[in-house]
Amino acid sequence: MVIIIGVSMMIPAAVDLYYGNPDWKIFAQASMTSIGLGGMACLACRSEIGPRVNARQGYVLTVFSWIAVSLAGALPLWFSSLDISFCDAVFETVSGLTTTGSTVLSALDDMPPGLLLWRSILQWLGGIGIIVTALALLPMMRVGGMQLFQMESSDRSEKLSPRIRDMCLQIVMIYVGLSVICMVLYRIFGMTWFDAINHGMSTLATGGYSTSDLSFAKFDSSLALHWVGIIFMFAGALPFTAYAVLVRKRDIRAIANNQQIRIFLLIIAVFTGLLTLRLMHISDDGFFRSLTMAAFNLVSVITTTGYASGDYLQWGPAAIMLFFFATFIGGCSGSTAGGFKMFRLYVVFTGLKAHFMRLRSPSAVIVSRIDKHEITSDIYNAVTVYVFLLTISYIAISVALALTGLDLVTSMSAAATALANVGPGLGPIIGPAGNFQSLPDAAKWILDVAMVLGRLEFETLLVLLLPAFWRD
Repeated sequence: MVIIIGVSMMIPAAVDLYYGNPDWKIFAQASMTSIGLGGMACLACRSEIGPRVNARQGYVLTVFSWIAVSLAGALPLWFSSLDISFCDAVFETVSGLTTTGSTVLSALDDMPPGLLLWRSILQWLGGIGIIVTALALLPMMRVGGMQLFQMESSDRSEKLSPRIRDMCLQIVMIYVGLSVICMVLYRIFGMTWFDAINHGMSTLATGGYSTSDLSFAKFDSSLALHWVGIIFMFAGALPFTAYAVLVRKRDIRAIANNQQIRIFLLIIAVFTGLLTLRLMHISDDGFFRSLTMAAFNLVSVITTTGYASGDYLQWGPAAIMLFFFATFIGGCSGSTAGGFKMFRLYVVFTGLKAHFMRLRSPSAVIVSRIDKHEITSDIYNAVTVYVFLLTISYIAISVALALTGLDLVTSMSAAATALANVGPGLGPIIGPAGNFQSLPDAAKWILDVAMVLGRLEFETLLVLLLPAFWRD
């Protein structure tokens, strides 16, 4: 993974060299350093047996890979002409790789092209990285919420089966294809090629990094660009296993009959309808523009992308509450989106329904299913644990941020946006019109941990804190 990061640095190095920006030397040096360190690690760990990763090793591999890649990816930002601290460089990199989209940088419109491209590449690699990690490693580790991938695979053994490897490769190809289509459509509807490539990568990765401080408000005059963004943010938040089944079987029912997608569409439709009515009430905009702005900002938040086409904090208390709840909801399991996920939401509601039915008929045998798969007690237990860990983590991080001197709204919304990997928070400091630059370094390090914790779905990271995990 570190070698992949190092090789990727050559792209912004070539772009800066083409534009005559001296940062190309920084990218080239960071690239050689990353490739060298990764290469030495590969040589030191080579084996005739081949990779055989058991569950415990999988936890360590996953967590420390994300840490190592974050530190390697921060090198060009730290030594570049931006003149930012190591803390800020790591924050920007972690935010990119976890596809959170929170930023400490400003004056993006005047930033060297290589640095802008590197931020987008980090998000693009992070988006596909979490999908492949989730598909390949987390199911065998039995991490809560990822059992959906176990349902999709007939192989439950503690190894990466050929079937899973094939699906990973297929998903990578789908991800690349959708990214290219998104870039081309952005270009057709008015963006420059540079803006289209950057936004195409961060849109499908549901990351939200932009090439302008105004984010998508820079393209306010083009509603067509907003709808391209809506479509591909939504596409990035759908389960990529469903795309793989669609390609393999050529049957649209893989998408149309997916329970997660149906719930996701329903929630987006209801929230967008409410926000559209609110916008029409408080502004002179017509129906279509109000619908576009409401849908774009809502889809951006609920898919944990983090683009903003305006300051939705000016839409009134009711709209702010809707956006705050949307922050936690997230996309579908097996997507690039963060948040609670539709799979868990469905499990929670089916569990509640089954509970109330048993109150009426204690001897009833109730079997709940999702997409023809039975929701077992293990899945209910895993989702219950996830809800508990999310709640405890949210309280702990909010309190920790408050101890650094942040106000209540900033602390609570920063904790929420970091754990859900959304990007912008609430309030005048970290809202859609602000950024995270003014936060104290202690708060940024806490948010780094929170972003990785939320992206790895709590258990993967927290299990390493158990002394018993390291025994024997």
